[in-house]
Amino acid sequence: MGLALALSAASSSAAPIDRTTLSAASLEGVWTNVSGTPLERPADFTGPTTTAAKAAAYVASSVAAFNGAAIDDIGGRQSEWFEVGGPMIELGGQIRTSVIVAPPDGKLPYSPGGLARMNAGLNARLAGFSDPEMRPSNERCLTGGSGSSGVPMFPHWDNSIYKIVQTKDHVAIWTESGGTARIIRLNETHHLPANMRPWMGDSIGHWEGGSLVVETTNFNPGETAKSPQRVYISQAAKVTERFTRLARDKILYDFTVDDPATYTTPWRGQLLFRTSKGPILEYACHEGNYSLPGILAGARLQEREAAK
Repeated sequence: MGLALALSAASSSAAPIDRTTLSAASLEGVWTNVSGTPLERPADFTGPTTTAAKAAAYVASSVAAFNGAAIDDIGGRQSEWFEVGGPMIELGGQIRTSVIVAPPDGKLPYSPGGLARMNAGLNARLAGFSDPEMRPSNERCLTGGSGSSGVPMFPHWDNSIYKIVQTKDHVAIWTESGGTARIIRLNETHHLPANMRPWMGDSIGHWEGGSLVVETTNFNPGETAKSPQRVYISQAAKVTERFTRLARDKILYDFTVDDPATYTTPWRGQLLFRTSKGPILEYACHEGNYSLPGILAGARLQEREAAK
């Protein structure tokens, strides 16, 4: 999310919204949430909004920094299919300088202990090469990368496309990155038992007018660190999301992270989902996962060379 990822700023908020038989705004369709706005407000900006000229300069510098980066360590890659470039998020005619809208400084409000756990989790993802289970869940083809298939739903560097299908009792969100489906149970009042922790947590939801409100708990310990974002979601966290259809081509995604074990105060962010032509392609990760054995073999080679 620190990279500038493509986001269309086209707006058609005056367009009528289709309604379903559920008497709620339809979220169905194929969407993307790629965004040029970083998660946290960078030093380039002094306030929550900016001008078009400054936004364009920030995007250009982010793309240049990405293209100039040398990513050649084990598990690293530099690829032509990353979604870089494009305008930043625009809401209400204002260009946002961070996804985080609260606290006002646009920064993650880590406690000292929470920051230490985040850094430890990030380092473990980057340096654990002793066995397959030390590697991140996306490298093991269990989830999508960068928290794209988790909660909150952050954009990935690529494959940030989602298909939403809703019924009277469920809303399903199929994520292209990882090829996983998140199932939101509607009109439920109780979460799963504490010992049941799905990869994407346990989500229950209800409609408030035209907004789908979702509460997620029971986070999986293997999905606490959301690298490359500097986000850590503890097992005790609660995340509340609101999906609101603004127009035919736009959904406002508003989320609040309540995690006293990690942060000094709850924090809130906003992203846009915009329509995508699709289609969602097969993410044949297990079938083509040459990365994981190659990563472990590369680590063994480095160890042998160091021993010499």
